[in-house]
This record gives sequence, structure tokens and C-alpha cells, in this order.
Amino acid sequence: MMTAVQGFPRRGWVGMLLIAIGWPLAWCRPAGWQFFWENSFFLLWLGYVLVVDGLNWKRSGSSLFARSPRAFAGLFLLSIPGWWLFEFFNRFLQNWHYLLNRPVSPLEYGLRASVHFSVVIPAVLSTAEWWRSSSFTAGFQSWRRLPVSRGGMAACICLGVAMLAAVMLFPRYCFPFVWVALFLVFDAFNFLRGSPSLFRFLSRGNWRPVLDLALGALTCGFFWEMWNYYALPKWVYTVPFVDVLHVFEMPILGYLGYLPFGLEVYALYILLIDITGLKKTSLYGGDEFVKL
Repeated sequence: MMTAVQGFPRRGWVGMLLIAIGWPLAWCRPAGWQFFWENSFFLLWLGYVLVVDGLNWKRSGSSLFARSPRAFAGLFLLSIPGWWLFEFFNRFLQNWHYLLNRPVSPLEYGLRASVHFSVVIPAVLSTAEWWRSSSFTAGFQSWRRLPVSRGGMAACICLGVAMLAAVMLFPRYCFPFVWVALFLVFDAFNFLRGSPSLFRFLSRGNWRPVLDLALGALTCGFFWEMWNYYALPKWVYTVPFVDVLHVFEMPILGYLGYLPFGLEVYALYILLIDITGLKKTSLYGGDEFVKL
């Protein structure tokens, strides 16, 4: 594990303060503070992102925020359309449902949901970098090479599109495909365009970014489900065939979906950066910077 080279930054302490405020608000829902506990999800996750970014800076002397504050802010903007894409597919799947504490208009729902969705990409990528700055996945930086070709990438895109069609046509049986198909489509497309891609890492035998992202999303998944459990508004799950042995609201097998979700977040981020032209940043640290 890398030794600390910096002190814990001010933004990390701000993040701890936001968590200290947001967590009691989310679970206790005090009278007279409704606006704040209704929106405590954003407070908690903004705090989480700032704390993890601060830990990355303290451990390695680098972090997403430190490398580019503007690009760091862009993560939040890109996260909004990113998660709305998953909400679109959930209209067919109906795997998760939101329980609200009061009726809200479509406009209010859309605005509040967008604010809360804005933390998904920065949370996953910051946590993936935290795993990268440890030595846990270092042994997979030079491993088996995955044969990758342009024809194979085109086949991945076709397979991913077919899986998404199956999700919409046969959601009861094909619901797991949504957590794999988007990665196949977006990452293969990024590869063909010459953009950073996980398939490119794998073609060189470097599995470390894949593991970092998978573990980053799984780590976020634990905190998402824990902080959600006693909150209101909150989400609950209706997952065919595996809706047993819950850890918080999530069926235990459902946590497996977080692993490929981390890969999808990365691929989606790269694609959205290319589409929007927003300020670019670097992912990971040390000799694994991915210049975007």
C-alpha cells in the first residue's frame, strides 16, 4: 500500500461534516426539517465523494478533484443523464421502485431525482481510484491478455444491443442483461473510436482497472443500500427468482450486479465526455493515468 504523502484536505473534512449532518437527517427525519431529510441522499453522497477524494489525495498525492476541479464537477453533470438511462430500462424491468413520503409533481420529481442521480458517477470513479491507490489489485496489472479485434468489438456491440432488446421484450427473464449489455455496447464503441476503453486494458493483459471499478461500485453499493434502508424517500426491489436473503433492501445476489455496473459507469463516462466535450480528466493514478 502506498504511504501517505499529503495531509487530509479541507474538502475531506467538509465531506465528513456533510455525512455527519445527512445521516441522522436521513434516518431520523426530524419534524420541521422535512426539506433537508427529503434531500439527505445528496448531502450524504456529496459528503462521501469528498471524503473518498480526500482519502485518495492523502494516500497517493493525487485525486480526481486535485487533477482538475472543473472536470470533477463535470462528473456530477454527466451522472444525471447516465442514471436516467438506467431509469429508462427500469420502466420495462420494474426491478426497483421509489417510495416517497408525499405526492410530488412530475416536475419536482424530475428535478429532485436529477440532483440525486448526479452523485453516481463521481462516487463510483472516486471509489475505484481508492482501490487503485491500494495494493489489493496490483497483482492483476500484468495478467492474461484478452484477444481483442475490431471484428470482436463489433460483435460485442451487436450482442449488447440484442441483450438490451431482450431486456425490453422479456424483462422477467432477461433483467440481468442490463448490467452487462451497456458495457459491451459502450466500451466496444469507445475502443473502435480510439477512446480509452477497458477492452484496451484487457488486450494488454492489464485487468487491474476492471477490478478497481468493479470493487469501487460494490463498495458504493454497500453504502447506497445501508443509507437507503431507514430513509424516506427510499427505494425497494422486486427482482424475479432471487428476491430472498436481503441485505438491507437488496437481495444478496443482487449485489453481484454492482460488479459489472462499475465497468458500465466507466464506459458511459468516456462516451459522454466524447459527446458533450466537457472538461476532461484522468482516471487512476501513478503510471496508469488514462488521459481523457
